[in-house]
Amino acid sequence: MSEAVQRVLVVEDEADIRRFVRMSLAAEGFDVVEADGVQRGLIEAGTRRVDLVVLDLGLPDGDGVDLLRDLRAWSDMPVLVLSARTTEDDKIAALDAGADDYLVKPFGARELLARVRAQLRRRSRTGADGAAAIEFGDVRIDLVHRSVEKAGQPVHLTPIQYRLLVHLASYPNCVRTHRQLLHAVWGASHGEDTPYLRVYMGQLRKKVETDPSQPQHLLTEAGVGYRFVP
Repeated sequence: MSEAVQRVLVVEDEADIRRFVRMSLAAEGFDVVEADGVQRGLIEAGTRRVDLVVLDLGLPDGDGVDLLRDLRAWSDMPVLVLSARTTEDDKIAALDAGADDYLVKPFGARELLARVRAQLRRRSRTGADGAAAIEFGDVRIDLVHRSVEKAGQPVHLTPIQYRLLVHLASYPNCVRTHRQLLHAVWGASHGEDTPYLRVYMGQLRKKVETDPSQPQHLLTEAGVGYRFVP
């Protein structure tokens, strides 16, 4: 495949809609990768050189919003949501989770392609995504398989603990405020729930820090938030 060809990942469980989207994109010269669920979508996003994701929200193994939150913990690739959900709350939830655009079903090929092209134009200003793994100290985060190891041994993290760790690790040496972390991990409706954050940070330090009482990587910025130091 020529390097000039851009690759789009289509995450959609309805075969007819997936076929329509694939054919529309292929006719415009895009290379198309397909997935029919959240887990497969995350694997494809992490292992392929994907330029953009077209994402349905109602998937058989989870909600597309959860895929968005996981993806946004390590990637800023454009995401165009396709959904039959039409309420303002649904649109806001998807956009707050990290969607770049929202197209309501049913839709036409011309509008789909116009929105894809618009997102890729914006994408071209920022370049490609980073690696599919993050390492610090004796900890390794595998972003493709969503797993964590410490000193070569698997570390069990809950989905929220994992999202919190990956989000922090994606911003090395940067302060992330309480509100930024709550929005990224729990969603926009939890912007003031700072006690949640303290509890989960304490749990996370016990699992990844050598000495949780004197953390070296997950540092507190008093009154502001937290900082990840590789």
